[in-house]
Amino acid sequence: MLVVALAVTGAAAWWLRTRDGAVRTPAPAADEQEDAVTPQTVLAGLGVRPGDADLTVVQFSTAFCGPCRATRARLQQLQTSRPGLAYHHVDAESHLDEVRALDVRRTPTLFYLDRTGALLGRSSGAPRPEELTALVDAHTAAQR
Repeated sequence: MLVVALAVTGAAAWWLRTRDGAVRTPAPAADEQEDAVTPQTVLAGLGVRPGDADLTVVQFSTAFCGPCRATRARLQQLQTSRPGLAYHHVDAESHLDEVRALDVRRTPTLFYLDRTGALLGRSSGAPRPEELTALVDAHTAAQR
């Protein structure tokens, strides 16, 4: 019985680790209603205006979250060398209505928007630095 419990725990830990920080693309919307709440409308209510950048990253975090601080520092570092990257930080504790509307279940949660405001994807948990850099580089130009 102990072996089965360890095997199940190991499989669950592996599955969670593979999803941690992975970018998920949004599912195609089926017949969106005009008055439906979309991530873009919620983020616009927070002052996010993606039109000025090739890629806008919105991070929801909390004060006690260690991975949030590391992710924020990495994004700020990338922002200095990628002029097409815009970064917005949102304190999840101060914006609970938006957290619920966007189904943010853990921090850090990041939303990736293109220049038109279209949602490219989202990730929950700290993204791996190399994967975050690759995603940013795919949508922005590095400064020469």
